[in-house]
Order: sequence, then structure tokens, then C-alpha cells
Amino acid sequence: MKNNPENSVQKKNKSSFRFSSAAGSSIAAVLLLTFMFSFLLATLIRRTGEESYQENRILCKMPEISLSSLADGSYFSQLGRYFADNFAGRSHWISAKGDLDASIGEPIVNNVYIADDMLLKLPDSHDIISSDRAEAVNSFAAAYDGTVCFAAIPTSSGVYEDAFPAYIANNQEKQQIDTLYSQLDTGIKKIDAYNILRMLNDNYIYYRNDTKWTSYGAYCVYRTAIQKLGFLPVSYDKFTIEHVSGDYRGNLYNLTQYTKVKADIIDIYNCTGGAEVLSCTAYDSSGASGERMLYDKSFIGSNDMYDMYMGEKAPMIKITTSVNNDKKLLVIKDSFADCFVPFLVQHYSEIAVIDAEALDSELSEFVDKNEYPQTLMLFGIDSIRSNDRFSEWQKQ
Repeated sequence: MKNNPENSVQKKNKSSFRFSSAAGSSIAAVLLLTFMFSFLLATLIRRTGEESYQENRILCKMPEISLSSLADGSYFSQLGRYFADNFAGRSHWISAKGDLDASIGEPIVNNVYIADDMLLKLPDSHDIISSDRAEAVNSFAAAYDGTVCFAAIPTSSGVYEDAFPAYIANNQEKQQIDTLYSQLDTGIKKIDAYNILRMLNDNYIYYRNDTKWTSYGAYCVYRTAIQKLGFLPVSYDKFTIEHVSGDYRGNLYNLTQYTKVKADIIDIYNCTGGAEVLSCTAYDSSGASGERMLYDKSFIGSNDMYDMYMGEKAPMIKITTSVNNDKKLLVIKDSFADCFVPFLVQHYSEIAVIDAEALDSELSEFVDKNEYPQTLMLFGIDSIRSNDRFSEWQKQ
């Protein structure tokens, strides 16, 4: 029987197809292995332990191997953290994940919710304010000769709670602050920052890419706080506002690398014809001092741009002004107060600012609190809830 030419052609085509498929699979495998090897090599040769500019933190170093770390498994745990921190193109992958999650309707990256026009820290239903926080404030006030004013500042998540979808539980910051205030002694003056900011939440009172409030948000609370301290506030029209940067991206951006939310504006409020700062001196843990500025523009363009307000953390900064009234104020605070303190300059001849986050020794080593007739305590609610230093420094 003669061979059918069509059958021969079909057999050739099948053989060619099998060869092409095998060749294609081999090429794909080689490309995949090449990519994996290159990715691993790029990760291994990266400098480790350096600061990530995008995330504003120090990345993990390659762990040192030892018999004990192998035996207890800690080496492999540290190695996993090393690769998670240092894989090649990390910031680009995080950014791409944020874009993808937002586009498919699951806009949560690293516990940050991507809303339409801002980033918000995801509420944690387990966050509570321990009763020892109020006890510490009461203890401070009982041993103090002057007047204590206390302000708990809500997060943007608390003020903009309506931006979250229904399936995300609300952490009820207002109730937490109200409970804290109810536990404070009656002689302590409480500043209702929550309701002030909640009523003004159509304004630019919080950064879009950071958990902190803007200078305008701080000003809105200052108007009430300064009256509690016995002064009339400086009216808004007395200030000229300088936009020193429109490229600020803060701690929520660092977590998400999400660029589709508009960058923030950093402002300086200058009081026309108002009091001037005569000196601004920072003291470190050893007691050594150095000159500071209320606004340090050298931080503009850095990955710590918010440090433009009063510079890097220091246990104490002492400010003297041209106000001729001999009135002195002690401020005990976290980073929320950094853009708030400049408004106080118009009312006091001297202000001592204690940073609870940087204080690692007794308060009395830096300042005699009873030399200051008034004390303002101003903290973000996150610091009150989660930072044990909040209680410890006040017991010192």
C-alpha cells in the first residue's frame, strides 16, 4: 500500500510541534531559573542594615550563623526577616501590590486602608487605654503645685471613621478618650480635641499620607487649649502661611509605597508682628546642649521631613521668647506637639518642652516642674494606648 502524502505531512507537523513545545518549555525553564538566580544574587549582594529611604527605617542585617542559633531555630527566623526586608526591588513590589489591591477592591496594605483621597491606619479593635495611664497623670498632678491641662489627640482613623467600609470595625476613639478623661482628677483641665477636629474634618486638618495632624489641625485645637491656659488665641488672620514643601509623604506612605494619594503640604505659620524666639536650646540625655530652631528647613526633602518642626528628638528643648510677661509653661508631649508648640510662643516668655519618647532618665534631671506654673500634656492617642513610656516617665 502506498503511503498517503497527507499522513506524512501530518506526522512531520506533529513532530515539529512536539519539538517546538519541548524547546519552548526548555527556554521558559531557563529564563525562569535565570530570573530566580539573578533575583537571589541581587538580594544577596545588596548592602544590608542600611536605611530604607522609602520606608524610613533600618533594614535587617544578614544574621550570623552559630550552633546555638541553628539549634534553637532563631537563625532561620532571622534569615526569613532578612530576605523579607532586603529582597531586590522591595519598594516597587510593595507599591505594585498597593495598586493591585486598590484596583480589585481590597485596598489594605500593611494594615493601612487606602481610601479615595487619603491613607488611614486600620483600626484595631483590641486597642484599649490601660487604666494606669490616668493613674500616672493623676500622680503627676498630685505632686505638682501648678495647673495641668491634658489633650489626647485622635488619629486620622478616628476623625475620619466614616471613610472605612462597614466590614472594618471601628475602634471607637471618642469613647476611649472619654473614658480616659473620666478617670482623670477633676482639677486637671481636659481639652476636647476629638470634637473640635471631628467638626472640622472637611478641612485639611490631617495629612493624607501620615497619621499626624497638619499645622492647621494643630491651630484649631490651639484656639481652645490656650483659653484653658488663660489666654486669648491669636486670630488666624494674624498669621502668614509659608508652604515650604508640597512633596511630603509620611509614615503611612512608608508602609504602602502608594503614590496615587496626593502628596502633602508642610506649612510654617508666622505671626505678623508677633513675639520672636530669642533662643531655642536642645539638651540630650547626657545634659549636653546645642542650638535649635523652631523650624529647621534642612529637613525639607529628607525622609524625615516632619522633623522640620523643632528638629530631631531630644529629651528637652528650652525656648525663650520676646514676650515680656515672665510666664512659663512646661510641655510634655509626643511628636503630635511638634507643630503645635510654635503657636504657644506668642504667650510665654519661656517654654520647656519634654519629649516623653526621648526621655530615658528622671524628669527632674532636666527640669524642676514646680518652676513652671502651668503644664500642658499633649499626646496622640496611639502613644497613650501603646507606648509604656507614657506611664513610666510620669512616675519618675
